[in-house]
Amino acid sequence: MNAERAIRHLGRAGVRASIVRVPGIYGLDRPNGTPVARLQRGTPVLAAQDDVHTNHIQADDLARACLAAIWRGRAQRVYNVSDETEMKMGDYFDLAADLFGLPRPPRVPRDAARDQLPVTLLSFMSESRRLDTRRMREELRVRLQFPTVVQGLSAGQRG
Repeated sequence: MNAERAIRHLGRAGVRASIVRVPGIYGLDRPNGTPVARLQRGTPVLAAQDDVHTNHIQADDLARACLAAIWRGRAQRVYNVSDETEMKMGDYFDLAADLFGLPRPPRVPRDAARDQLPVTLLSFMSESRRLDTRRMREELRVRLQFPTVVQGLSAGQRG
């Protein structure tokens, strides 16, 4: 939030600025742009009863949204940039595993995850959010090439 505070300060000083909030970025042509390495390591995900909602955006769609924010974004306005997928984190990794022909990750309860996962990874598993992207669609007029994670991750399977 310090970055947002700095942007807002610039805005109060007369610089036209918008804030773009970005969730998990993926892209098939980016290093570490897919969860393949994590799946290959067998890193666990939370059991269904403890799982959290997650949000994603394909890298090219994010780039288009950032350009739209530069040209169409309102000053001092916050834009959530995310695709339309409503999915829990474990389901995302299960989907990726299925698409890439890898074993699904083990599911563990939150208590066990505390002993098995790094603190930074646990922090992502502690937040459950569903982003409202109405401003991205209506004000920035962004139309996503990959409106769902299924479409974005499956694009590599067709190529």
